Amino acid sequence: MKWTWKNCPSAWRGAFQGASGKATVVLEAIATEDLRIWHAFIGMPGSNNDLNILDASPLISEYIDDNTPRFTYDISGHEYDFLYYLADGIYPEWKCFVKTVSTPLDNKQKKFAAFQESVRKDVERAFGVLQARFAVVARPAMTWSLD
Repeated sequence: MKWTWKNCPSAWRGAFQGASGKATVVLEAIATEDLRIWHAFIGMPGSNNDLNILDASPLISEYIDDNTPRFTYDISGHEYDFLYYLADGIYPEWKCFVKTVSTPLDNKQKKFAAFQESVRKDVERAFGVLQARFAVVARPAMTWSLD
């Protein structure tokens, strides 16, 4: 989600100006289907793309440093012991990112693609509820500083 920063200092405007032409701050979040946001990272300039935000994300730093929680789970008879995240096609080919099948060839792939796309919408829904419930994130930020 990109949050408009109305009072962005003029000297910083170029760095924070995204495709919309307005200064924005990026909010990276991970949400579950029951609207629980269990990770949020805010403050990156809106001019950054997903890969730049990923590079600065503390969540990914923990993954790279192998500091993520360990637990095991089973999917279709295969046991796994790492967290995974549903992601867009632009993300790197890391085992923690599960991407949709861009051109599904059979029913199994079509079902997976439909399920993955629907679950990815949970974050968008969580942001929608957050904006409706707390108008502060629906309106432009009026602060002069990110601190």
